[in-house]
Amino acid sequence: MCGQYTRAQPTATAQAHVGEPFTTAGLCFHRDGRDSVAWHGDRIGRGARQDTMVAILSVGAPRDLLLRPAPGGGTTVRRPLGHGDLIVMGGSCQRTWEHCVPKTARATGPRISIQFRPHGVQ
Repeated sequence: MCGQYTRAQPTATAQAHVGEPFTTAGLCFHRDGRDSVAWHGDRIGRGARQDTMVAILSVGAPRDLLLRPAPGGGTTVRRPLGHGDLIVMGGSCQRTWEHCVPKTARATGPRISIQFRPHGVQ
């Protein structure tokens, strides 16, 4: 299930759902609308063979996160992420859906995406 939780504590959210804390964090810096993240699912490590949870905290200018069924098909779902929004993708979401942050022609400022993962998920 892919769900959105706003302005929450990532570790508390993970522990409430899967009984374990997030242990790693990664950062992506989007300077403007020309920076993007290609379609992918976090399927390396433990996430390739079992359900897991990944949380993304958006800080800065708003950007859209798109989701689509994997591999590369089906109806696309758009989730606008603003400053302080946290989207949590759990269950089989990483194995059965792909997500991206597309380029945009509209004027937008810088954004940092912080990805939280449990141990063994990349």
